[in-house]
Amino acid sequence: MFFAPNLKLLRLRKDLSQEELSGMLEVTRSSLSGYENGTAEPNFATLIRISNFFKVSIDKLLKLELSSLSDPQLSEIESGYDIDLGGNKLRVLATTLDADGNENIELVPEKARAGYMAGYADPDFIKVLPTFSLPFLSRDKKYRTFTISGDSMPPVPSGSFVTGEYVQNWNTLKSGYPYILVTKDDGIVFKIVYNKIKENKSLQLVSTNPLYDPYEVDVRDVLEVWKFVNFISNELPDPGAERDDLSSVVLNLQKEIRQIKNVLREKK
Repeated sequence: MFFAPNLKLLRLRKDLSQEELSGMLEVTRSSLSGYENGTAEPNFATLIRISNFFKVSIDKLLKLELSSLSDPQLSEIESGYDIDLGGNKLRVLATTLDADGNENIELVPEKARAGYMAGYADPDFIKVLPTFSLPFLSRDKKYRTFTISGDSMPPVPSGSFVTGEYVQNWNTLKSGYPYILVTKDDGIVFKIVYNKIKENKSLQLVSTNPLYDPYEVDVRDVLEVWKFVNFISNELPDPGAERDDLSSVVLNLQKEIRQIKNVLREKK
């Protein structure tokens, strides 16, 4: 039973004091304190009011440890989307099956990237995407392949097909690992991710190309996350490209150092 910690978590997320919430729920402050401490239990009528107030089903209030969910998942519940968070799939995902009932790997080609932003949760959109399978991948996990453009993630060249494993609980994201993210503002991006959800409810995205600056994205602006599995490309990565990029960075740093030294000399 997780009712006591769940109630406290939901109250704090709404930035309410015990006194404020007790008034809204028509219970005494001491009663509410008892509910949160686990020393008292509400009657059924009060439990219904709590469920309606937070827009969380009674079943989830009692049986689901809400603190184990990511901020986006909690936000969906609080927005009235009481999705199935108690099973193996923590987020509803549109998918397709082959003739044998196995999940396909859907391919999101370059021309479908913009449409995916609007149709990622629409079964009718997903079912028209090209599909294939990779026999060396687990059948117990869900995969999707995205076409990646740009030079921000060498040695993965632009135009590569990058396959990711669906991530259900974003709190499990491993810092320093590559992921494919579907975001509201930037679309589909492939980056090294640093998990800062507990710190400031964000993810830091870093490119392997040092010419691109790291940036952060609010988890509320993230629609999907896919853990990098492999990539397919018809181009052989240039072994000298990374050296050239590094040389360019070093030259720029040397130039900036010279400029700083000149400024310091002028101030003397």
